[in-house]
Amino acid sequence: MAVLMRKQQGCGLLRVLLLLLGVSVVCTAALGTGSHRLDHRNHKHRHLGHSLHKHRQRTGKEGQVLHRSKRGWVWNQFFVIEEYTGPDPVLVGRLHSDVDSGDGNIKYILSGEGAGTIFVIDDRTGNIHATKTLDREEQAQYTLTAQAVARDTNKPLEPPSEFIVKVQDINDNPPEFLHGPYHARVPEMSNVGTSVIQVTATDADDPTYGNSARLVYSILQGQPYFSVEPQTGIIRTALPNMDREARQEYDVVIQAKDMGGHMGGLSGTTEVRITLTDVNDNPPKFPQSVYTMSVSEDKVPGEEVGRLKAKDLDLGENGLVAYRLIDGDGMNVFELTTDSETREAVIKLKKHVDYETKRGYSLKVEGSNPHIDSRFLTWGPYKDEATIKISVEDADEPPVFIAPSYTYEVEENAPAGAVVGRVHAKDTDAANNPVSYMIPRYTDLEKFFSISEDGLITTTKPLDRETQAWHNISVSAIEIGGHHQDAKVRVNIKVKDVNDNPPELASNNEVLMCETVSPGKVIETVSALDKDEMDHRQHFSFSLAPEVAHNQNFSLTDSRDSTASIYVLRKGFSRLTQDVYFLPIEINDNGFPPMSSTNTLTIRVCSCDSKDTILSCNVEPYVLPAGLSTGALIAILACIVILLAIVVLFVALRRQKKEPLIVFEEEDIRENIITYDDEGGGEEDTEAFDIATLQNPDGANGFLPRKDIKPELQFPLRPGMGRSEANSVDVDDFIKTRIADADSDPTAPPYDSIQIYGYEGRGSLAGSLSSLESVTTESDLDYDYLQSWGPRFKKLADLYGTKDCSINDVDDNEDS
Repeated sequence: MAVLMRKQQGCGLLRVLLLLLGVSVVCTAALGTGSHRLDHRNHKHRHLGHSLHKHRQRTGKEGQVLHRSKRGWVWNQFFVIEEYTGPDPVLVGRLHSDVDSGDGNIKYILSGEGAGTIFVIDDRTGNIHATKTLDREEQAQYTLTAQAVARDTNKPLEPPSEFIVKVQDINDNPPEFLHGPYHARVPEMSNVGTSVIQVTATDADDPTYGNSARLVYSILQGQPYFSVEPQTGIIRTALPNMDREARQEYDVVIQAKDMGGHMGGLSGTTEVRITLTDVNDNPPKFPQSVYTMSVSEDKVPGEEVGRLKAKDLDLGENGLVAYRLIDGDGMNVFELTTDSETREAVIKLKKHVDYETKRGYSLKVEGSNPHIDSRFLTWGPYKDEATIKISVEDADEPPVFIAPSYTYEVEENAPAGAVVGRVHAKDTDAANNPVSYMIPRYTDLEKFFSISEDGLITTTKPLDRETQAWHNISVSAIEIGGHHQDAKVRVNIKVKDVNDNPPELASNNEVLMCETVSPGKVIETVSALDKDEMDHRQHFSFSLAPEVAHNQNFSLTDSRDSTASIYVLRKGFSRLTQDVYFLPIEINDNGFPPMSSTNTLTIRVCSCDSKDTILSCNVEPYVLPAGLSTGALIAILACIVILLAIVVLFVALRRQKKEPLIVFEEEDIRENIITYDDEGGGEEDTEAFDIATLQNPDGANGFLPRKDIKPELQFPLRPGMGRSEANSVDVDDFIKTRIADADSDPTAPPYDSIQIYGYEGRGSLAGSLSSLESVTTESDLDYDYLQSWGPRFKKLADLYGTKDCSINDVDDNEDS
């Protein structure tokens, strides 16, 4: 296949026609007779194929012109201008085959990129048209393949031929800054021409075709401070000594223009924000040359006195200021530090100041930059000085203890009043007021200590080191007079150990022993603990208690290293016979004074297998010493039974009715009167009142015996007293007589021997509760309501239900 263009005109006319068709050709000389043939070939692909082969054969028959095929028009690509907006499709080119005789039997086929959509071919004429507007920036070229086939059979007449359609660029894209806007930094005071940043614009047009992508940079905003290189886009400083403290930021606008910057070119802009970074070009400066401060004499070292700060216009480490004291009479009294947050110089008290001793101090402070830029040394010096005047103010100061703290020792178990130590404080003011002492109770809750007016600390009770080894208390010194200033001091009191606690076994666990244990085997190694402090040369010693020292079961060997081993002496243990043994062990701590104790080791007999692995143990122990015999057990049980019998007999005897205090000869009718000296009972109370205690049959004989105390002397019977008094119904007179006799009896104790008082006496606002008084007293009470109280009060209702009823009537009824 070939693109055939036959023209009779010269080479120049043909070249113009081919340009109109969009075909790039190369013109060569054509010599000889006949017509001129134009062959357009692809240099890269052999697509002339069959047509070119025929041409060579024809020329070979002519003889002398076999090399003629090397001359002719050679083509390799078509060109189409982008962004064409005409009304008709653009003719790209025409394909023609040598086998095409023009009768329409050949069909041209186009395939490849955009074939059928962007590029279409007339299958009869071979004309190729572009049906759409092309954009080179989207796709710069298209690769297509053309082929001639028979129209009726679609059989290829020639091999496929490949060619390229290139989209010819026009200047339709402005430059763009893809990475804008930009931010740049440059040190202040930089030299002219210092590079700041490079900006780069891109143009989507073809850089190989014309000047569409040739860019030139210029500065639209930012002069005269900065400039830009037209070809590279590098921004540089244009002014010297640009000061950050005067202006820190600059907004620069850069333009990129294509077409080499000529008129008609497209342009794009970007913004560049340039920040001047700081350099140390400013020295520090104190706002004042003299500062005044004051401090009270009651301030403690470390407290702040005042602050000052030197100003530096620089930033970061360039603006750091280091302070130091360089002179003054207060350099040993005050110190200077720097606040890490505010960067201020802080004056603090280093030692106590005393208004009475010195009332003013002077200091000189220097502030300097620790980081100096060598380029600006001539601009120095980078430091400044200031003077500080400090005045001391008077204050009422609290008492001051001689020592910051006190530490004393006191013996454990020392009696109350033992001396611990003495503290001392004094008033440093000019008044020199006296000082009193006290122990704040929150530091000594148990009140173990007391302090005297002169600061002497003593104990109030014995101290136990094992309960509390250290006592940390505070002592307050209070100024008497003035503002009652007080000061506190810490007093640490150590309780010195005394060997007052016996040692104990370190473990109370039972020792498990197999029934089949062999004699001489160690079944346990025991150790001890002591609450007291142990000297490094002190050790525990062990031995069996005397009562089991010769037992036949176990023995003990002291290892001399505060441990002891328990050995088995025999074999044949059986847990069915005895499954628990208690072995008393004496432990001595060998201290001063030596302390010892007896601790019981529990040994339990267990059933084991052949490998001495314990299988089971009986949990019901016999609480007996090791080796206790059966006879001893029986004797102990017999003693327990006897003691129980004695206790039961004693309780039974205590429950028996006591013997009356007074024995009389014949029964008195008044002994059946029901007692009402307590509440409750009623008719169900069958206990009779024993009136025998109100009379004494021996009174007629003039002898008044007492059971509570034996009289040392007797007094004669009063005249008029006789036996008939016992049968008198006037109990009131009888009681009064007995009371008078008791009061006049010098052998009687301060209490009366009458045990039951039926008469409560006269003059009481509550009146008498006894029924005995109702016999001789006229009562206005109506006792008829007792009839409605039920059977419990029936007897009272019978006795008091009728107003004219008297005790004589009651006695007559009872006699009948």
